[in-house]
Amino acid sequence: MQNYDVSKINTVFHRIHQELDKAIKGQDEIIDHFIIAIFSEGHVLIEGVPGLGKTLLIKALASIMGVRFKRIQFTPDLMPSDIIGTTVFDSSAAQFQIKKGPVFTDLLLADEINRAPAKTQSALLQAMQERMVNIDGIDYPLGTFFICFATQNPIEMEGTYPLPEAQKDRFLMKLVIDYPTLEEEKEIIKAYRSGFSANEIQTAGIQQVIEIDDLLGIKEFVKTVTVDDKIIDYITRIVAATRNYNGIEMGSSPRGSIALFQAARIRALFNERSFVTPDDVKDMVLPVLRHRLILEPEVEIEGEKADDYLNRIIEEIEVPR
Repeated sequence: MQNYDVSKINTVFHRIHQELDKAIKGQDEIIDHFIIAIFSEGHVLIEGVPGLGKTLLIKALASIMGVRFKRIQFTPDLMPSDIIGTTVFDSSAAQFQIKKGPVFTDLLLADEINRAPAKTQSALLQAMQERMVNIDGIDYPLGTFFICFATQNPIEMEGTYPLPEAQKDRFLMKLVIDYPTLEEEKEIIKAYRSGFSANEIQTAGIQQVIEIDDLLGIKEFVKTVTVDDKIIDYITRIVAATRNYNGIEMGSSPRGSIALFQAARIRALFNERSFVTPDDVKDMVLPVLRHRLILEPEVEIEGEKADDYLNRIIEEIEVPR
């Protein structure tokens, strides 16, 4: 593990971005937020229609980092033991053995997480919060690094189950992936013409650019990024405003303040700074807080979104100088 400074970390971030751009075209902001989540070791909820490259992006990220990757397809009949594992009797050894589930990995893709009932969704709660799972009364750690990326389709509601608020609050961010532009879609087709295949990630020419030890080292360096008391006050005023705002039924918990604080520090490093500015905080407000708000039913009927209210709050809160 090497010694890092702001310039070296910024270079690492941009190298990761360049490699991800080989697999995914036209999602620069989403890629930046993925990298911020990785170095925050924060879980990500991704919303987008099928075919936009959500799975491909996560597989590419695992290749770039050289970490273990597993995918769970959530379905209505999926059981908690299918996720965390169970004990099975080994007749040859005449004893019970632990059969670990796919949650024992570094990057976990929980695909279409809202297709499983709440009991199965809740199997991820302990893993996401404590980085360990309990199998038959015994806690098993998941390792030094674990991040869950969960996807959900915003269109198909039939046969889906809303995520419990406690689970949504454990995601550092909620990212919304939209369609590429016409030019970006042309670049995607040209990549396939040149031999790229989404099923074979190596065809993108992606290279590993960071080791797990370096990732953990950069995570430690993030703690040295300066956050002035005025910035902390700015963060808490934004989050507190969500709790007493007309049209918002329930605002963000203090976990949202902590998440915004963590993400803003890495956003500062992205901008090659060792200190956080109000703009770093503003950049992260929507992805970090949008899933932590519950709007009043009447404003949802009118088509209002959490992003609309967060943008108003950002405009109304005085920016520290």
